Amino acid sequence: MYRMWMLFVSLLCLVTVAGAQTSDGPYIMYQEDGTVRMVSVTPEGRLVDTLLASLPEDYGFTVVSSDQEHCFDVSLHPVERPDWKTEQPDRIFVTSDPHGNLDCFISLLQGNGVIDADCNWNFGANQLVVIGDVFDRGNDAVQILWLIYQLEAEAAQAGGRVDYLLGNHEPMVLMNDLRYAKPKYTQLADTLGMKYADLLSPSSELGRWLSVRNTMQMSGRCLFVHAGLSSDFYRQNLDIPFVNEQVSAGLYKTKAERKEASPMIYFLMGSSGPLWYRGMVRDAEKYHPLAADTLGLILDRYQADRVIVGHTIFDDISTFYDGRVIAVNVDNAENREAGLGRGILIEGDSIYVVGDKGILRRL
Repeated sequence: MYRMWMLFVSLLCLVTVAGAQTSDGPYIMYQEDGTVRMVSVTPEGRLVDTLLASLPEDYGFTVVSSDQEHCFDVSLHPVERPDWKTEQPDRIFVTSDPHGNLDCFISLLQGNGVIDADCNWNFGANQLVVIGDVFDRGNDAVQILWLIYQLEAEAAQAGGRVDYLLGNHEPMVLMNDLRYAKPKYTQLADTLGMKYADLLSPSSELGRWLSVRNTMQMSGRCLFVHAGLSSDFYRQNLDIPFVNEQVSAGLYKTKAERKEASPMIYFLMGSSGPLWYRGMVRDAEKYHPLAADTLGLILDRYQADRVIVGHTIFDDISTFYDGRVIAVNVDNAENREAGLGRGILIEGDSIYVVGDKGILRRL
C-alpha cells in the first residue's frame, strides 16, 4: 500500500517533461537545511517536484515501471556497507548487467523463485548477487535500483542477503557521463535545470546506498567482481575491504579528479582495474589476457576457488581456465527470447546455468 507520511513545505513543480512520457524515480534528496526534496515522474509523464519538511525513517512509496507493467512497494531503511565476505549459503543466484531492463530482471528472478509475483523476496536464507551495471541502455535503471534496495532489506529479515556490486556504468553515470543513458534521463535533468548525477548525489537516499556498495565480494570460496582482475591488480597486493573503500571514494569523481585525489583510485577505476578489465575472458592482445599461473596466484591470495564476472557479453554463460572463471553477462533480452542462459545458481559444489524458467543445465 502506498503510504503518505509527508509534511509538505511547498509543491515546487508539476509540469510535463518534454519527451519523457514514462515513470521515473522517486529521487529522494536530503537538503542541507534538513528538508527533503523528492522528484518523480508519473506514468503520464508529469514531473512532481516536492519539498518536504521531513520523512519518517521507514517512509514507504510505490515504484512503477516505465511501461506500467510492474509496480512494487519500497520502504526506506538504514544503509551501510555490506560485509565483504560471508559463508556460502545453500544457494546463490547470480546475474549481472541488467542495464535498465526491469522486465527482464523481474522475469529472471520470478522464474527462479528469488522473488514472488508481487516482487517480494522469496529466496529465504539464500543469496542474490547482481554483478553491477544497473545503469544505462534501458528506461528502468532507477526502478531496478529501488527493487534491489528493497530486496536487500527483505532478504536480511529472512536471514538471506542481496549483494549488488558496482560495475563500470555506475561511476560513469554518477560522474554525469550519460553517453549510454536513455534520453529520458537527460530530459529530466534539463527540465530541472540540474545535472542528472545530482539527483543521485551522496546526499540522496540512493546515493547514500550506492556509496557503500562493494566492488569485490566473497561468498564462501566464490569471488565476485564486475569485470575481472588483472596481473597489474595482483601486483598491487590489495585486500578486498581496501579496494571497496577506494572505489567508493572515486565513485562521484571525474577521471581527472580521481587522478588528482589518488593514484590508487585512478588505477582501480581504470582499464586494468576490477570495473573494466576484460583479460580474464578475452584473449586478444589488446585486452592483456591473464596468464593461468597468475590466476592461480589471485585465487590463492583471496582463498577462492573461482572468480565470477559480468561486464563482457557472451552468447551464453561461459567458463574459462577450466571453470575457474565464470562469465555471466549475456544479452538479457535476446537470451530471454531464445530461452538461453541468463545467470547461474550455485548449490554447494554444483553450478547450474539458469534461464527464465529455471535450471537449464549443469555448468
